[in-house]
Amino acid sequence: MLSETSKPIIAATLPVVGENLSAIVDVFYDSMLGENPQLLNLFNRSAQASGEQRRSLAGSVALYAATLVGQGPGVDVMDQMIERVAHRHAALGIHPEQYAIVGKYLLGAVVTVLGEAVTPEVGAAWHEVYGLFEARLVSREARLYAEAGVSADDPWRAYRVAGKVAEAADTVSLLLKPVDGRGVPEFRAGQYVSVTVELPGGGQQIRQYSLSRAGETDHLRITVKRVRGRNGAPDGVVSTLLHDAVQVNDVLRVSQPYGDLALADGESPIVLVSAGIGITPMVAMLDHVATAQPGRAVTVVHADRSPSSHALQADVADNAVRLEEFESLLWYEDPADADAREGFVDPDAIPVPDGADVYLCGPVAFMTSVRENLEGRGVPSERIKWEVFGSQQYRAA
Repeated sequence: MLSETSKPIIAATLPVVGENLSAIVDVFYDSMLGENPQLLNLFNRSAQASGEQRRSLAGSVALYAATLVGQGPGVDVMDQMIERVAHRHAALGIHPEQYAIVGKYLLGAVVTVLGEAVTPEVGAAWHEVYGLFEARLVSREARLYAEAGVSADDPWRAYRVAGKVAEAADTVSLLLKPVDGRGVPEFRAGQYVSVTVELPGGGQQIRQYSLSRAGETDHLRITVKRVRGRNGAPDGVVSTLLHDAVQVNDVLRVSQPYGDLALADGESPIVLVSAGIGITPMVAMLDHVATAQPGRAVTVVHADRSPSSHALQADVADNAVRLEEFESLLWYEDPADADAREGFVDPDAIPVPDGADVYLCGPVAFMTSVRENLEGRGVPSERIKWEVFGSQQYRAA
């Protein structure tokens, strides 16, 4: 709870912080990574190059501050953000001590950009906000590590690549078996793991990939789309290495499964909506339901560029025949080489049975459009759960 002394100060200074957020972010990252280059291993270098990840982190703090003073979108949204960030951080192996480093440079950047406007009282108020933000995340991440049976000091496990399967254009699945011979960890359909790769020029990078199959006892499966840079952006560093350099029998360091987009228990109908590689957690959910609850009604909705880029089609078909009640809807941007609905995405066409739980995964614009459409049609927001591939940005209202 933010102190009564700090509340009016944060409320008064939040607009100017928001107006200068981009400048604050640039100073923050340049100073922090310049003086702590080891932290580069934790940050997505491709997203850093585009500025995407920078905006996401700063936006999270701004949203938290706005919510504390009643200017944000609400406590529920803040709680969802905290949960999502905590899972991401646990999957990265973030240490509690690293929050102190981030806080030092973030608050220092606010002073650098805003100058004399940051009086001792203003500085103390924003320090309090960050302290509350840090405390919530550190506490939640500690519980996640404990539940996963690991610590922030040793969050990784060695897995051998037991298979590599082409799934679609620029998309492969990797079958990962634990080197220690023990079974794979339990996970909920829809969760992901982090994969660490060593870079040819030194250093490492970490990426999260959804587990694209449920119920296996001796291996995990991830499905990776090659990220090709557009409009001057670089190609994806990790996806390129996993496609071109990593081969069967290579060993990778992999985290425990995490993620807040997980299939809920129950018997309600489910609607799985995805675009592009966002299909991966949906296929795991479909696999789980087809195995454990074949009587549960499932609707699969997917949008893709073309049939040739549509990954895991065979998995959907194999699981569909095991279900008693199944419906599907497909959109292709280029349907020339297969039967598909004319045009592209039409959220109004998505069927949502009464009482259904809806799961969304894909690009931000797609998910935003679908979510807003469903809410406008009366689907309760608490029944719509989503995961965005890439850095979701949280902004103060």
